[in-house]
Amino acid sequence: MTDLIPRPRAVRTTPGSFTLAARSAVAGPADLADPVRLALAVLDLRHDPSCGDGPQGSPEGRGAAISVRRDTALGAESYTLDVRAGGVEIAAGDAAGALYAAQTLRQLLPAEAFRSVAPPGARWAVPFVHVADAPRFPWRGAHLDISRHFMPKREVLRMIDLLALHKLNRLHLHLADDQGWRVESRAYPLLHEVGSHRARTTTTPFRQEGEPSFDETPHGGHLTLADLSEIAGYARARAVTIVPEIDVPGHASAILAAYPHLSADPGVRHAVLDRWGISPAILSPLPPTVEFLTTVFTEIIDALGPVPYFHLGGDECVLDAWAASDEIGDYRRSLGLDTPADLHAWFLRRLADVLAGLGSRAVVWDEAFVSGMLRPDTVVMPWRGMEVGRRAAAAGHDVVATPVFPLYFDYAEAASPEEPVAMGDAVTVDDVAAFEPAPASWTAGEAGHVLGAQFQLWTERIPDGRALDYRAWPRGCALAHVTWSGAGEGFAGALPAHLARLDAYGVEYRPPAGPRPWQRGGTGARRHRPGAVTVSEAMRHLEGLTREADSTRPSIG
Repeated sequence: MTDLIPRPRAVRTTPGSFTLAARSAVAGPADLADPVRLALAVLDLRHDPSCGDGPQGSPEGRGAAISVRRDTALGAESYTLDVRAGGVEIAAGDAAGALYAAQTLRQLLPAEAFRSVAPPGARWAVPFVHVADAPRFPWRGAHLDISRHFMPKREVLRMIDLLALHKLNRLHLHLADDQGWRVESRAYPLLHEVGSHRARTTTTPFRQEGEPSFDETPHGGHLTLADLSEIAGYARARAVTIVPEIDVPGHASAILAAYPHLSADPGVRHAVLDRWGISPAILSPLPPTVEFLTTVFTEIIDALGPVPYFHLGGDECVLDAWAASDEIGDYRRSLGLDTPADLHAWFLRRLADVLAGLGSRAVVWDEAFVSGMLRPDTVVMPWRGMEVGRRAAAAGHDVVATPVFPLYFDYAEAASPEEPVAMGDAVTVDDVAAFEPAPASWTAGEAGHVLGAQFQLWTERIPDGRALDYRAWPRGCALAHVTWSGAGEGFAGALPAHLARLDAYGVEYRPPAGPRPWQRGGTGARRHRPGAVTVSEAMRHLEGLTREADSTRPSIG
């Protein structure tokens, strides 16, 4: 059992096998049996309540190929899986544990079990095994930017399926940025009527000098509130929590195209941005903006259902318009704040308080942490490197590891002209498998604040679902291995068998040997330019920004 991804904590095999066939029965309480049936939908399993809630071999469990029961001694997301001559027995601490037990069972079957429908007459031998399993980290996730390039609902649902298959349990949805607002608002309909589309998109390679080029093709789309509700329900059934993000106060071109009165400089007219990079567009920090965002946050939370985490962004803010505004300056001084940077910190703290009142915990990118004014319960995502993450953890904040290296999957997997266009290079599968979310050099107290990690899929150069597959997998498999199993050990040996599963599932991943002919960048607009931006160069730049911020803002902790 060396080809399981992620690797379980304990696996013990014995000689023999049990034959599992389509239309077999599952015994156990519905809230545990249903996740098993969902994970093994290829087998079209029947929930047979007449088989009862007991273990295999007991009178109430007899007759079911799979029995599932609750074990209160097991923690959240934990399970045991036993395959014996009498059938399959699952004990789970909760519904997520039952789902993950079934995902492990699926990997014990042939790769054909990862197709949508089993071959006619399929009867698959499951080896006798005992598995005892639990995750290392509670936050095992993916970030999907649907703002730069819109990903329709079908792609979001498919991503949820792939996360659940890998025992990943968070989907961070980046819903708003300069290049598009991606969710319906009934209170402020111009957000989706105006802010959800742009007339064209840049095709200029990063750092290319001269006149910019554009595709002259309209791009857009948005999710309705009903779509959000559907996505949330679909995710909950698969043990995935949706983490919405409305990035404020910067990255605001799409909002301000719709509602210019919310700008720090209402005299400037904005359009939905058709290029990449940092924009000076920024929301006003005055009370009307807080009222506007409170209404929008409420709409999104009501649509999604319970939202334990809500991301506020807070990154890459150009504060020049705040500094130039007499009205904003007067407001800042009325709050007793010295600088626009202090006002930026206050604004995010105010919004975090709003979210707390709505039952959600705020999450921010690490720029918000260096301000020194976060709510103590705010979660920090250190994208500029793990050192700023360590400082956030030392200050008492929970941290989700999100560093550019090696968790920005918009970077190419090789510095090769064969790659399709990417932000830079290179982040390899091996880099991800070697990543440690809580480094050994951290103190126990610091490491105890690490909730987990997630990979980032920024979509400036990911235009569609096929490109999304290419960027996400198998690097996402490696992060699943790290966040569940605790280390990348054994991943390389398990990957070939797992790629066969992804083939059966229909995932257009990047092969370890390099892109297939039709996945290459070619010589046109999709051509990658190796070395234009390297991870090491990007990290040096980001570390410089962090030091600069530290020298101009209050110290932390």
